[in-house]
Amino acid sequence: MSRSPYDTSTQPGAPRRAVPSPPQQNPYVPKGSPATPLRRRPRPRAQASRHGSASVPRDDRSHMDGTPPQAPTGSRGRGRARHGCLSMLLWIVMAAVVALLALRTLPSSMASGLAVPELVSFVPVAIVPSVICLVLAMLWHRRVLALVCLLALAVNGSWHAGYLVGRQRVSAEAQAAVAASPTTDDASARVMTLNTYNGQASAAQVVSLVRERHVEVLCLQELTDGMVKDLERAGIDELLPYHVVSEGASAISNGGRNGIWTAAPQADVSRNLLPIDTSSMPAASVQVGGTTVRIVSVHPNSPVRGAQDLWDEGLSVIGSLSDYGHAYLIMGDFNSTWDHASFRSLLGTTFEDASEASGEGVHMTYPANGIVPPLVEIDHIVYSSGSGIVVSSLETAHVAGTDHLALIGTLEAR
Repeated sequence: MSRSPYDTSTQPGAPRRAVPSPPQQNPYVPKGSPATPLRRRPRPRAQASRHGSASVPRDDRSHMDGTPPQAPTGSRGRGRARHGCLSMLLWIVMAAVVALLALRTLPSSMASGLAVPELVSFVPVAIVPSVICLVLAMLWHRRVLALVCLLALAVNGSWHAGYLVGRQRVSAEAQAAVAASPTTDDASARVMTLNTYNGQASAAQVVSLVRERHVEVLCLQELTDGMVKDLERAGIDELLPYHVVSEGASAISNGGRNGIWTAAPQADVSRNLLPIDTSSMPAASVQVGGTTVRIVSVHPNSPVRGAQDLWDEGLSVIGSLSDYGHAYLIMGDFNSTWDHASFRSLLGTTFEDASEASGEGVHMTYPANGIVPPLVEIDHIVYSSGSGIVVSSLETAHVAGTDHLALIGTLEAR
């Protein structure tokens, strides 16, 4: 019997001693290199599927079909690719906001151009898209865009700080007095202004508001003869027995005439206080406490196409009242907002806009007859600063038939 070359036994019948096999040579190691045994790659722990069978990890499956593994993509990179188009949309929105803010900075000599007054009216509304863009920019890590949003909000907020931080407010005693009952013997009075929309406003609701809110001074714009008769039939003379209605427009009618109704006797009555090419301005003086208050009902032309010059001229005429030194209470549809340079020029250092000076927020009054809520504040209560009178505690009220909200405030003579 031939012996195996690996059999090392010396005697027949002696137990054979196993000889270890030579180590396997790694085929990827060049010949002549020290032999190293092959090591198995540890098998990943199998994950059970819904049906109980083991599922192969994603990385191993990619090797099984022959495709090389891919490096995972960072979440930030995916976010930038996912929100690229939306970020561009945010930039477009903020570009429009910045352009709108730039229009607001134009001087009055350049701010009456085509569509400029209409666009500038919406400057306060631009705060809403600025806030939305800021939130999205921060969520998507768009630092430059977020900075632009912050700057736009800071500029817009600085222009309207007076609507949040009041400078002039009536006392609690004055508010309690006008809420209790209407009387001409104290130093306070509830005042109200409304554009009647060519006399289409409900006269009954106007009189009802006067009665419920204890109004002692009422200014109306765009009156017609029919509207005046409707007010009389509704009982306006029982509440406010003294009134004056302006003459017709000097040249261009922008919706009718203006009127003033008061609970106290009127003095120095004028049906056309100053020459103006749109609605004439009636005026009358009443006593509030120990102060003589000069009341004016105004309605300058709107800045529609082709009438921007009339709009600017009308505001300038109203502003010229600052030369006369009375304690003025000017109420009406100014067809302008705090953001219009012409309106701020009208105020100057002599007049205060009650809404901006009281710190009680904005009081949007137009448009008020549609699905969209009022977006601009073009009805104002303006009074002489430093004359001993203050107006605040503002509120708005709906009246059927008109496209404006009524603006109501409390006047206090100090």
